[in-house]
Amino acid sequence: MAAYYYLASQLPYLIPGQEPPMSAAAFRELAAGFLDDEDRAQIDRCVLAAPPETPPVLPPAPGEPPALKSGFIKGWLEWERALRLNLARFRSQRLKREGAAEAPDYPADAVQAAKAASAMDSPLEAEIFIDKARWDAIERLRGLDDVGSNMVFAYLLKLLLMERRSSFKTEEGFMEYKSLYAAISGDAAGGVSAGNVRPEASR
Repeated sequence: MAAYYYLASQLPYLIPGQEPPMSAAAFRELAAGFLDDEDRAQIDRCVLAAPPETPPVLPPAPGEPPALKSGFIKGWLEWERALRLNLARFRSQRLKREGAAEAPDYPADAVQAAKAASAMDSPLEAEIFIDKARWDAIERLRGLDDVGSNMVFAYLLKLLLMERRSSFKTEEGFMEYKSLYAAISGDAAGGVSAGNVRPEASR
């Protein structure tokens, strides 16, 4: 436990929406030197995409993965799986598609997050909302564990969420560029370009 406490004391505080202070890969490498064998074998189960099968199991690499013993990771994968299945269900209902997929009604906050996100018109806003719900779920599952394995697993998941948010910012910038480019191109096509004035405007 002393090693976990020392690791926790070195870590910068994470704030959702900000740039991550380190990559998730760098944190995995750092944490590996502090974790015991059991937790080191479990940390690769901390992912944002929970497979749909029950119980959630990641592909073995190499060999069969060890039994999933962490209550935190079990709870997280259950939450993420419920979120994704309910997103598919509510979006199918919104599009009035037949045969919407079955989805669990627990954990309730995962279901509620999926329902609210599915009603949003902006895909970007929906993704940001979903990641906020994920962050809150991670905090709830971590509980009061500030220096143990739950802290380590929660920190990794938060870094993954921050990296994901950074990719949204890149996409936002690209969309703004495309809008600006389209506006400039439209003006040029209409006869206005840098250093030029439309003939009728000079009369």
